[in-house]
Amino acid sequence: MLEWLVGKSFSPEKDISSLSGKVILVTGGNTGLGKETILQLAKHNPKEIFLAARTPSKAEAAIEDIKKAVPNSNISFLQLDLTSFSAVKKAADDFKARSDRLDILINNAGIMAVPWSTTKEGYEIQFGTNHMGHALFTKLLLPTMLKTAEQPGADVRIVNLSSEGHQMAPSPGIIYNQPDLEKCATWTRYGQSKLANILHAKALQKRYPSITTTSLHPGVIITDLYATMSGSYVAAKAFTAVARGVTSLGMLYDVPKGAKNQLWAATASKEEVRSSYYWKPVGAKSGGSKYAQNDELSEKLWEWTGDEFKKHGY
Repeated sequence: MLEWLVGKSFSPEKDISSLSGKVILVTGGNTGLGKETILQLAKHNPKEIFLAARTPSKAEAAIEDIKKAVPNSNISFLQLDLTSFSAVKKAADDFKARSDRLDILINNAGIMAVPWSTTKEGYEIQFGTNHMGHALFTKLLLPTMLKTAEQPGADVRIVNLSSEGHQMAPSPGIIYNQPDLEKCATWTRYGQSKLANILHAKALQKRYPSITTTSLHPGVIITDLYATMSGSYVAAKAFTAVARGVTSLGMLYDVPKGAKNQLWAATASKEEVRSSYYWKPVGAKSGGSKYAQNDELSEKLWEWTGDEFKKHGY
């Protein structure tokens, strides 16, 4: 237990090797952990970083901020709305028209503890955004990543940002019938979406050995993600209780510290990173909840997700 409380010593400045020639894509890169991740990666000379976000003005402002810190960085905006399959496909097509390789995909974007609503295709908004949108985006980018992985010296990665919030998933692990999720508390719905991020990483890791895929918990970080939280007293009280608990364990992080685990997963030794499907900060191996460890559940979610994509023509 002590290992995950302490984690590894990791300095993005010193411990990230040159990223020369690499193309990187970070979803939700306009704020919080995503923005910090791009800032740190940009310091190591990648060929190009794509900042994927929904709102152009916010993305351009973030790029401007990052370029002030790293003047020679090559950062491009990619418009991405994870709540719409057609928008996800448009973003993937846009990326593929602009780059013939993809070395690192960091599925960082997410929403948390929001009121009940659904995506364009009818999925609960957190599950639809955090899992379904990212799963489709990854599926559409996989041919480019597999092609990149065939090149000499390639080191292709997919990193899913999950959370210890996956422990709050409902008792079956995943509730597939979306209307049934309306009966669940918003934190339970959030937990399901974060569990799905881990199970998705497990399934990718099993099917695509030429790509290093994993998922992780960043720690509890006060970022703009909390602006999406339901304003209800219950939600606020729940977060306060969680925050007090993790603060006592030294796991309430600021953004630069919170980004370290995904930076580590994106750049550390691939042999080590691929040795687990889920990591606590920084680089501390974890199995996650009993549902996260359930291979049958991972397979069932993979098959169900694929069937849903087929229904919509993807």
